[in-house]
Amino acid sequence: MTNPTDVAVETRSFEADVAKLLHMMVHSVYSDKDVFLRELISNAADACEKLRYESLSDPTLAGSDSASVTVTLDPDARQIIVEDNGIGMSEAELVEALGTIARSGTKAFMDRIATAREAEGTQLIGQFGVGFYSAFMVADRVDVFSRRAGADQAAHWCSDGLGTYTVQPADTAEAPVRGTRVTLRLKEDASAYTERYRTQQIIKDQSGHVPVPIFLKEKPDAEAEQIADGAALWTKPKSEISEEDYTDFYRSVAGQFDQPALTLHYRAEGLHEYAVLAFIPEVKPFDLFDPDRTGRMKLYVRRVFITDEAEILPRYLRFVRGLVDSSDLPLNVSREMIQQSPVLAAIQKGVSNRVLTELEKLSAKDGDAYIKFWDDFGAVLKEGLYEDYTRREQLLGLSRFKSTVSGEGWRSLKDYADGMKENQTAIYYATGSDLDRLASSPQLEGFRARGIEVLLLTDQVDSFWVTAGVDYDGKPFKSVTQGLADLSLIPPAEGETTPPAASEEVNDFIAFAKDLLKDEVSDVRVSERLTESPVCLVAAEHGMDRQLEKMLAAAGRGGGASAPVLELNPRHSLIAKLSELRDNPALREDAARLLLDEARIADGELPVDPRAFAERLGRIMAKALG
Repeated sequence: MTNPTDVAVETRSFEADVAKLLHMMVHSVYSDKDVFLRELISNAADACEKLRYESLSDPTLAGSDSASVTVTLDPDARQIIVEDNGIGMSEAELVEALGTIARSGTKAFMDRIATAREAEGTQLIGQFGVGFYSAFMVADRVDVFSRRAGADQAAHWCSDGLGTYTVQPADTAEAPVRGTRVTLRLKEDASAYTERYRTQQIIKDQSGHVPVPIFLKEKPDAEAEQIADGAALWTKPKSEISEEDYTDFYRSVAGQFDQPALTLHYRAEGLHEYAVLAFIPEVKPFDLFDPDRTGRMKLYVRRVFITDEAEILPRYLRFVRGLVDSSDLPLNVSREMIQQSPVLAAIQKGVSNRVLTELEKLSAKDGDAYIKFWDDFGAVLKEGLYEDYTRREQLLGLSRFKSTVSGEGWRSLKDYADGMKENQTAIYYATGSDLDRLASSPQLEGFRARGIEVLLLTDQVDSFWVTAGVDYDGKPFKSVTQGLADLSLIPPAEGETTPPAASEEVNDFIAFAKDLLKDEVSDVRVSERLTESPVCLVAAEHGMDRQLEKMLAAAGRGGGASAPVLELNPRHSLIAKLSELRDNPALREDAARLLLDEARIADGELPVDPRAFAERLGRIMAKALG
């Protein structure tokens, strides 16, 4: 037996951001502290499932006892204990699991939590699934004893949640034979969690459907009573499952505390058999825009947990939470074999198609609910327009857009197609980062004058998918800030007239500006787009869209900005006046350069040379006032 007095106790500091997270929990007020039990039981159930998986290749790991989770109440010591006989952890694994936040990058994780806390007050726990650390909401000390299956040595982790923790080899008698025991010394105001009725109800409500039996002991020396049978919810007929059952299971599998906006529960039969229980959240998960863009679907084989890293759904459906239980994959399948399995490929295709079909049904049946979904997850779903060619038509049908005629609402591409004008051969769009600025862009003026709807695309992914050769009903997508507008064949809107051709003086000024600005722009030409503004910038016909070019440059992936095209409105009074300055070359040059800078500013950029811009503007103003 190892004597704990004979070994050194190692004291370590939490990773800085973990300490910050613990501080936020201890010193903030949360709407529901009960969630700590759900998190600890979910961890314990996962440990049991991992043992079932590893024992497939080494049956001696599991021994003769069945997997279970036991919650023990100790009112006299003001403690609550959550114990499992799952896979367990070594000392190094305890440090890795409980001293860091491994997923997503700690700094980014903490930034998201801080932002959401400012925006939504106390609704933190559950929405972010902070797991083990939620124990410090109710405990002023947490002890973890763990022994990995098949190992002799156990380990003891301990912390008060104030910035440090200790870890050391554990006395063999104190540690479980296999698995993990978490002991919470409760704060005075949390002593009610040692009351049997309250704790039993919380467990049944929040963790009653985990696939591992749960036992409750009223006191350390009392007999354990089974309060959850460990029957997998997804194996039950839908007629036997209530909405509350689905919600409870969703919360346990998703690590969130909202309601599921959409539930998919079905069993596929035929060439391949598998069960699916999946949910679309009501609230955006905190990791929705995680750079790794990984999914959160668990894979089971005949109720044995295999992995939560199988790519069951494409990355643009990563907001879906849940599981797939296959009857056809072999129980001893390795994670490497999973990725190469034709069975899994069939499951991936089937589940992905079913999710999209259910979204189509939702959009047809309940438009308001679908718009709520789109507000939350549309930007992610549109990634599929760029990545998933085979489902692009279906995804285009599901997509919704802001446009120059949508007002506060959303438009489908069917709505757009139904409103297309005579001789219109393309679907026009503009990309940008700000909806209001985009809606007031000078490049839209000529389209409005002809009553042509323009889609206003403000998500980052929009700049990519529109360039991927996408079309809808045979109509290509065309940027209003790229190439020639080519509006001459489309009749003007009611009350508008076809603008006259540019005068000889204007054409002469354009030729002058083109020669003067040849090192800064690729062309200077008459604009069909402009009706109110004097100038605008556009990309060349075969050049990269200007918004995409800016994004790539900001990410350090561009090869240098290409020279834009400067378009002038020949019907604007300013252009007409400037065209008359043939006898004042200096003023004419200042005016041409100021027009280019004005176009840059209207496009959200700064003048290339702010000092020269200010000097030219000063000379023009002095001339006007003189």
